[in-house]
Amino acid sequence: MPDINEIIAAARPREATVPVCIRGDLAGEVERLELELSRVQEDWEPSSIADEHPGRAIAAQIKALREEMRAAEVPFKLRYIGDEAYSTLVAAHPSTDERELFDAQSFTPALVSACCVEPAMTVDQAKALFEKINQGEIKKLFDAAWDVHNSGDVVPFSLAASALLTALGGEK
Repeated sequence: MPDINEIIAAARPREATVPVCIRGDLAGEVERLELELSRVQEDWEPSSIADEHPGRAIAAQIKALREEMRAAEVPFKLRYIGDEAYSTLVAAHPSTDERELFDAQSFTPALVSACCVEPAMTVDQAKALFEKINQGEIKKLFDAAWDVHNSGDVVPFSLAASALLTALGGEK
């Protein structure tokens, strides 16, 4: 059985990397085009057999915008800050509602900034970022920050690999 000092020496903080799309304007345009495509698919009737479905051009625009969105994703690397620092951070943002562990408004940027190592940021910078990205992207950052501090679940490689192979049409 290993010695506790060996275990401590070998231990590393949990990390997670989450892609955040910083171009919400592109996401809004994709949504607009998807609605337009839906309407065209329902309403379009060709006047001749040579007519090209207008949905084809819209789908090409959507594909191009999705590629732009992927290019506009920035990876944020978050790392566990340690039990004492985490407990102090939670205590520094008490909730006025006894059913809640912390005040979400102040704790969210504090946690994200405390554990985001790439790119490093201050609380004020996290708040400024949160003014530009939408709630979905903020949630992705917070969930990753929360998970590096609270999640004990890790999907075993064999299950993840099996699921990937199945999705790709390979062996189960």
